[in-house]
Amino acid sequence: MRLFPIKTDIIRQGDNIVDAVIKAMEKQGLTFGDGDILVLASKIIAYAENRIVELKGIKSCKEAKKLASKFAIPPELAELILQEAEEIYGGVEKAVLTLKDGVLMPNAGIDNKNAPEDAVVLWPKNPKKWAKNIREEVMRKTGKKVAVLIVDSGLRPLRLGTIGLALAAAGLRPIKDCRGERDIFGKKLAITLHAVADNLASAAHLLMGETSEKIPAVLIKEAPVNFDDGVYGSRDMALLPEQCIFMSCLKSEKKFKC
Repeated sequence: MRLFPIKTDIIRQGDNIVDAVIKAMEKQGLTFGDGDILVLASKIIAYAENRIVELKGIKSCKEAKKLASKFAIPPELAELILQEAEEIYGGVEKAVLTLKDGVLMPNAGIDNKNAPEDAVVLWPKNPKKWAKNIREEVMRKTGKKVAVLIVDSGLRPLRLGTIGLALAAAGLRPIKDCRGERDIFGKKLAITLHAVADNLASAAHLLMGETSEKIPAVLIKEAPVNFDDGVYGSRDMALLPEQCIFMSCLKSEKKFKC
């Protein structure tokens, strides 16, 4: 598998993302081939659809002020979290643990990194639709059959640092079901699912970086994945809370001691 970072100009509202990516690829001598995967940072999708919010224009309610005080965040940000999140579970200083589109995510995906001064960037409204449309546009303009991933950074329990997280996929199966297959000792796997899209997202995320790299896209070639014509969103890759080992344990009232 080979990965190529694609450095672009800053994407702004109304820009055509596919044209911007193709232009940047041409400068770098890159071309699409059949079976390639285009990975896009969710932030450029958010920029293109103007999901940028100035905090000074937000009025915070009483509940938002309480949330802000508890977790040491601006009340305007707390108000946006209340608007964007499906559930709020708690948090630590500067970060609130929320459920957003079926994903456990700090601050409902709201981010002030690579946002204008005193502004934040929200998640795109419909990453699944964006993935579908971008894939169709790339194939129409290049004649190549490709897949598209839209990704963001995420966290894992009790681990330092961010990893890649797939918000949407078009043209590849995001999960490989390994149940029923056998391991090296011939034992059948009972519960293992391989998070293919998230693994690809993490590989791309390593190149995209988290600061001023200006690499919002990565081209992946020769990835060992199963291609299809499906379109998948976060909820298609999510577990129900009661099926999640972390969520079910945190909600459990029964305590076990050695």
